[in-house]
Amino acid sequence: MNNLSNFKIHMAARALKQGQLIAYPTESVYGLGCDPYNESAILQLLALKQRPAHKGLILIAADFAQLSPFVCPDAAMLERILPSWPAPITWVVPAQTWVPHCLKGDHDSLAIRVSAHPMVQQLCRHYGGAIVSTSANISQQAPARSALAVRQRFPHKELFILAGASNQQAQPTAIYQASDGRCLRRS
Repeated sequence: MNNLSNFKIHMAARALKQGQLIAYPTESVYGLGCDPYNESAILQLLALKQRPAHKGLILIAADFAQLSPFVCPDAAMLERILPSWPAPITWVVPAQTWVPHCLKGDHDSLAIRVSAHPMVQQLCRHYGGAIVSTSANISQQAPARSALAVRQRFPHKELFILAGASNQQAQPTAIYQASDGRCLRRS
């Protein structure tokens, strides 16, 4: 990664720490994200997307250690999910009791992913933890696949955009239930 990329990632991590919303490339589309410990930022993100809070959000990270404070999987779940990462695979895992409703929605679980995207991994490492991840779009509309598309969808919003290439995977990432391995959404 070159110095310009490192600088942009550093600036995005700083924006997260300051409670700002960011947009960044992922395995399939651009994501919108924020600090998962900042309830105000999460509510801003939900409002920006016009996404109902009851649906919940995804957390992404560079490794499972960054996700572990939010979830409480049993040993069988860990055996199922850990070998699948890093990859564009999301697992729904029981959430810790302290995880706020605005993050997990009307569920006792939380969707989590260890990203294989190098820019996401660097961002999470610079930030020092997992970040919220949801597609960069208004709910029920097509997700943005470039920095320009993000700016066009949210032209008047204060949003730090980390420009980079998404892997352009054709479909959103697959989602599986950690308790039994059942597929909830195919990629």
